[in-house]
Amino acid sequence: MSKFPDSPNPELRAEPRIAPSPSVTAPAHLPDSMISSVSLLPTDKRLILFTRHSLRERSDGNGFASYQLPLTPKGRVLAKSWGRWLSGHLPYSLDVDSISSPIGRCIDTAQLMQEGAGLQRHIAHQSLLVEPGSLVTEPELANVVFKEIGVLNFINRFLQGSLEGTKNAYQGGLDILSLFYQHQPQQGHLMLAVSHDTLLSAFLAVMLDVPEIDWNDWPKMMEGVFLWFDDKPFRKANAYFVWRGKVYIRPVSALLEGYFAAGFHSSKLLLPPEVKWT
Repeated sequence: MSKFPDSPNPELRAEPRIAPSPSVTAPAHLPDSMISSVSLLPTDKRLILFTRHSLRERSDGNGFASYQLPLTPKGRVLAKSWGRWLSGHLPYSLDVDSISSPIGRCIDTAQLMQEGAGLQRHIAHQSLLVEPGSLVTEPELANVVFKEIGVLNFINRFLQGSLEGTKNAYQGGLDILSLFYQHQPQQGHLMLAVSHDTLLSAFLAVMLDVPEIDWNDWPKMMEGVFLWFDDKPFRKANAYFVWRGKVYIRPVSALLEGYFAAGFHSSKLLLPPEVKWT
């Protein structure tokens, strides 16, 4: 059973929502949650899709996936068809630069999604979307533990603050949130942010304020969270996100309070400068 909260935020239901036709066919191999999430999206926001890469070759039995593992042929088709589907069924333009982990399968996912949407935009490599980055600070310490205890236990120990060589969990979440805030697209546009299962699972756990997750919470390949902010300075903003057919809201101030309460200083956070749109 999932450890994530089960109830969406009812106050968000008043916003206009996207309602795809029930006859619309989803791309083959796309996780079911993505279409149910699409139906809850608001219109005319600065939308971000923070997604795990598409289907890749198999990893070892302990969840350790080499960075050299490529997308499978089905994974390439899925990424392209998902980009085509989003472009054709959402009132959002994907004609915006993407951000991605610098690992090949993530870059390929972003590129193929762009191709599916009929686009060829720049894909910026972001170190916060890979490890070491948003979770791990000292890979020589963390990697040994990772291989000993496996990926799920690794993430749970990270969330509970009992893992050497990693950031505080709030810091990891805030750093990624800051990255998204700083790279918000123009209104009515959808930006792709492609990463890995470990980062996405840890980010969601921090956003949903849970100290432990299980395999039911683990993001599938090509599964992602839609996210947007209200138009306020970062420290005062609310982050809204849709995950597996439920809408949530998380004030940035609540994450900052948790971070400071753990005894950390803001100098370690990658807080964004004031963002202005023309």
